[in-house]
Amino acid sequence: MKRWRQSLKRRARNRPNRSESRTAVRAAREAAAAGDGDAYQEALSHAYSVLDRAARKGAIPTGRADRTKRRLAALRPE
Repeated sequence: MKRWRQSLKRRARNRPNRSESRTAVRAAREAAAAGDGDAYQEALSHAYSVLDRAARKGAIPTGRADRTKRRLAALRPE
């Protein structure tokens, strides 16, 4: 019972961070697909910040945050 209560609290605490990181990554991908370099840079910077924050708080693993950041950087529009 105690483990279950802890998992509910942890889930409630982590959910906003995971949601915000997914939204930021989606925005960066959409900006890259549109080919808008300035919007992409701004969205990429925001996504990096959000992913680092989520990883620091333990909402997502640090390896996943790093991998996502590398993949976003590879989408740079020309």
